Amino acid sequence: MIRYPLLGTALAASALAALPAQAGPLTFDEALARARTNAPSLQASARGADASRAARLAAGSLPDPKLSLGVDSFPVSGPLAFAPSRDNFTWARIGVSQDFPNLAKRHAQQARADTDIVAADAETLAEARTVEVETAVAWITLAFAERRLAALDAVRMRLDRLVATTPGAVASGRARPAQALAGQQALAMLADRRDELVSAVARARADLVRWTGDAAPVVAGAMPDFAVDGARLRAALDANPALATIAARVGQAEADVRLAQAGRRPDFGVDISYQRRDPRFGDYVSAGVTIGLPLFKRHRQEPLIAARQADADRVRAEREAARRALAAGLDTAIADHVMHHAQWMRAQETLEPLARERVALETASYGAGRASLVDVVEAHIALADALLATLDREALVAIDGARLTLTYRSETR
Repeated sequence: MIRYPLLGTALAASALAALPAQAGPLTFDEALARARTNAPSLQASARGADASRAARLAAGSLPDPKLSLGVDSFPVSGPLAFAPSRDNFTWARIGVSQDFPNLAKRHAQQARADTDIVAADAETLAEARTVEVETAVAWITLAFAERRLAALDAVRMRLDRLVATTPGAVASGRARPAQALAGQQALAMLADRRDELVSAVARARADLVRWTGDAAPVVAGAMPDFAVDGARLRAALDANPALATIAARVGQAEADVRLAQAGRRPDFGVDISYQRRDPRFGDYVSAGVTIGLPLFKRHRQEPLIAARQADADRVRAEREAARRALAAGLDTAIADHVMHHAQWMRAQETLEPLARERVALETASYGAGRASLVDVVEAHIALADALLATLDREALVAIDGARLTLTYRSETR
């Protein structure tokens, strides 16, 4: 057994931790679970909430006391200049002072810290939902990108077998030499489209890696089925995390108003000092109280209160604007989902079957000598277009369902 020194063990552990996660089958639910655990943006939001909770412990606390050291009544002119031992007025002083902000201000500071916690939690919840939605879209996009690639490869394979028969057809006189070129051109065109689909798969996989942290995720399992219930989603609109974050900002703005209003009340302070004089004379102890005098409220406190109140009004208006935008976005997305579903059904039930039937008919006609090779090639190209269009539309329906359900759902669902 090999034994590492302490430093070597630490380095080995660090190296293992830095290795990417092993690739493996990743179902839809597993992808969401890993994103909730590994998404850096979600971890950052959680740390921000922790910071707000830690800061709450100090909110409303008294400021630190102050230590003062000094020399008072030191003579610098006259017959006793620079000879403090010859008079009884010079003394060394040490003292402590403590400021006491008014109670309303301290309570307002605590309330502001509480709203910071609410805002941080709301942002964390909103970020969690964003991570969930984007992970779902990334998984679905990758799954359909791979299905498109497989569908195109199946058409290319059939067309390749057909093109391979053209030399014999030309030799027998059933096809002209130029028709053989048409088949090769079609295969080249499909090869270009395949390159695009391969690139789409790579891009989709990179996006899924971003959210799950897996090195090379491989989608597996059934496609999620989201039943879009417009009435239910609209009913949950007011509880949406996107609105909760703005509502938290309203709370922060209102707390700032109360903090500014507390500035109209006086603050207090106390100080105690001990004065040490020449041993021939007695020592002194001094104590005092300081009181803030907010005498010019019209020019100092009131403008700040007005500014904070205007900020609160602004955030309230932004909350209403955000709610209307969210509601409009929901209605628009539902309308698009209905359109995409109708188009998918049309492609699945009409366009794709017609394209398959056209391939079968043109192939049979070609075998009977009533169609040219170009006709068969064109039918295969049309079938590839129909298959990809059907998958494109199905992908839109699946992505719509994920975005709508996960974005607008209620947290209690």
